[in-house]
Amino acid sequence: MGVTHHGRTERLDLADPTLREWTCTVVHSDPEQGIVLDRSAFYPGGGGQPPDHGVLLWQGVQTRIAGTRKGDDLWLIPEEGDPLPPAGTSVVGAVEDARRSLLMRTHSGLHVLCGVVFRDFGALVTGGNMEPGEARMDFNLPEVPGDFKARLEELVNAEVGADRQVVTRVLERAEALALPDIIRTQSNLIPADEQEIRIVDIVGLDVQADGGTHVASTSQIGKLQVVKVESKGKANRRVRVRLG
Repeated sequence: MGVTHHGRTERLDLADPTLREWTCTVVHSDPEQGIVLDRSAFYPGGGGQPPDHGVLLWQGVQTRIAGTRKGDDLWLIPEEGDPLPPAGTSVVGAVEDARRSLLMRTHSGLHVLCGVVFRDFGALVTGGNMEPGEARMDFNLPEVPGDFKARLEELVNAEVGADRQVVTRVLERAEALALPDIIRTQSNLIPADEQEIRIVDIVGLDVQADGGTHVASTSQIGKLQVVKVESKGKANRRVRVRLG
């Protein structure tokens, strides 16, 4: 569950993160819970990446999708007051492209940031959050040099400009956990019952377990600006970044 399917829904978002429009069928529709599709390219949120927005088009009607609630199924949450397509209805799903594309660039940018900080400063991630085009990431960095902010921005953008491929693959749990340093968070966030683990590999820089959507190469991220570095406790530094 979660990599190729979640409940009754086939996960198209992870199979092809460039997909923005597809046909599908409503398998459940409930005014309290939401809508379940048999196939969906809506990223449901997770790992710090917010859920997609978009629409369902059916029989000349539009239903706006404001988010997703995860449980045994992926329940799409319609905008308040929008009509719900009944179960069995054939619909066209469409992801809001500008938001998703910005989130993909932002998420991949955070992996570059994480890879650089781990490689050059030996620090793990202690927290993070992202919105389209901007994000923060916290690291267990007790000490940083005086030129850390400028140096970090230069190092990150050198990796962005290197046009490194971003490759995803799904491995059996034991095989994935045998890879060195795939968990870049201070706490292991992989559920104990997860038997398949998705790996995101920025070739030559960063390999880690991750369930989000990403660009195909680092050059698609664009310039990443390190906006601010803050001290968040004795051994924690918060790095705020923004897409240029």
